This record gives sequence, structure tokens and C-alpha cells, in this order.
Amino acid sequence: MSLQESGEMYLETIYILSKKGAVRSIDVGEYMGFSKPSVSRAVGLLKNGGYINVDKSGFLTLTEDGLDIAEKIYDRHILLENFLVSLGVSRETAEEDACKIEHHISDESFEAMKRHILSK
Repeated sequence: MSLQESGEMYLETIYILSKKGAVRSIDVGEYMGFSKPSVSRAVGLLKNGGYINVDKSGFLTLTEDGLDIAEKIYDRHILLENFLVSLGVSRETAEEDACKIEHHISDESFEAMKRHILSK
């Protein structure tokens, strides 16, 4: 199953929230500002796609595949946001732009940017 940008954003959100503790659908909705029905639909799709598990109590955990994608998107976001800030972009704008870029940049271009940034 190929994920769309929205699926990647949900996985990234679950990843971020899981660093602070257990994650439920309501936490994801509050963090992303999405309605319960939207989150419920996304959770169902991610579960059926093998990206997350939902236990009997409703807690969400990433599967190995889900974790791989979430970490990839999160790493891209952090590097891109910090890079834009280093160029003089405000943190708020850099955060918004990084969120847009992280889903569309190719692996090749991102790896080249990463090498360039980290070599300085």
C-alpha cells in the first residue's frame, strides 16, 4: 500500500506523540486539529495497511513499516526546518515549509541536501 501525504503526516504525528507516552486517536486529533471521524478513518486505513496497531484499549503503536516511514518523514522535517532557519527564515515559516517539502522531495535530493548541510 502506497501512502499519501496525509498518511505520512498521521504516522509522523503518532511518532512524535509516542516519544511523550502512550498515544490514542483523540491525542492525534488534538495535535493535528482534525475531527474524530477524520482521525478514525485514517487510523482504520493505517491499521489495514499494516502501518499501525491498535490495542484493545485504543492505544496506537507503529509497526516496523510505520516506524520506518515516520522516522524518515520526521528526520526530513527536522533537517529541512533547521536548514531554512539557518538561512534566516522565521521558525514558524520554516516549520510550515518543511512540512510541505518533506513529503515531496526525492530521496536523492534530500540525501544530497543532508550531505551538504552536515559537511559544513
